[in-house]
Amino acid sequence: MKFTTRDQLKTWLNGLVEDEHDVVAPRDVDGKVLYRQIGSADDVLFDYERPDLSAKDFFLPATEVLLRIEQQGSQVTQEEVLPDRKQVIFGLRPCDAHGAAAIDALLLNQDPADAYYRHHRQRTTLVGLACPQMWEGCFCTSVGGAPDDATHLDVLLTAADGGYAVQAVTEKGTALLEGLEVEERSGEPPAPVTSAEVLPVAEPAKWRSLFEDKIWMRHGERCLSCRICAYVCPACRCFDVVDRVTGVRGGVTHIERIRVWDACTSPNYRRAAGGHNSRPTKPERLRNRFYCKFCYYPEDFGPLGCVGCGRCVVSCPVDIDIREVMQDVAAAE
Repeated sequence: MKFTTRDQLKTWLNGLVEDEHDVVAPRDVDGKVLYRQIGSADDVLFDYERPDLSAKDFFLPATEVLLRIEQQGSQVTQEEVLPDRKQVIFGLRPCDAHGAAAIDALLLNQDPADAYYRHHRQRTTLVGLACPQMWEGCFCTSVGGAPDDATHLDVLLTAADGGYAVQAVTEKGTALLEGLEVEERSGEPPAPVTSAEVLPVAEPAKWRSLFEDKIWMRHGERCLSCRICAYVCPACRCFDVVDRVTGVRGGVTHIERIRVWDACTSPNYRRAAGGHNSRPTKPERLRNRFYCKFCYYPEDFGPLGCVGCGRCVVSCPVDIDIREVMQDVAAAE
């Protein structure tokens, strides 16, 4: 196996920063582990569990300016806003790379692709760090992933004695690693500690047969519609697009068109003109969230809309547990 030390990794990361890459990595932000841009390798947390938020903000930002518009009388000009620097996400957990691949199925692999999302994905290289174990709430092995799954990464690092095993997965990853000092060592990277329990994942047809089941009232009646489950999820991708006036200067009206995250558990998510809401209750909205992940999305686009990261499990303030829902659906008559 190819092997490198932490000091060699730091030297390489500093070289990427100096080479005008935007380098994103896990950092300690007020006691939370978050993916954030770094100024040097000294900013990076190398020993961490699962970042509190996924990395999807760097492909599908929570708030993103799509267009800047200037209007003066009948004259209108538009300017697209797209970053032009290369981006490296370092230390990405495999479940977050899996989440990006799930979003790809809709925003990248459909014709036409979403131009802004495609731009972010094309300029980004994913350098993953394998999880040594499954964390609280994790069930990635039940939905096609694994703590050391390299499938959706460009590079996979695995902590080994005295450093890291290095695996180039794609051509993009091989190119990025050219500046990293590595050596050949015998043996294989250590395997992660995984749970023996594998949760059942019912087929979409089973979910459809339970659309009117009491399951949804039981789970949904305590939902707060806080939307945290969607915001921490690596695979949720609902958004809204709004225009806002940022000012009027010299007779010119300045407008921004922005894309912002939305969530199907929001009370206003399905509200239409005139005020009608086709999902007026919390159980109906929570049902849609689970159906999107395990029924609608795989039927329409291929992959499940869940990667088993467990963030929604540990973040929900009223302990709604997606694993319990999966088991209830599988066991229902």
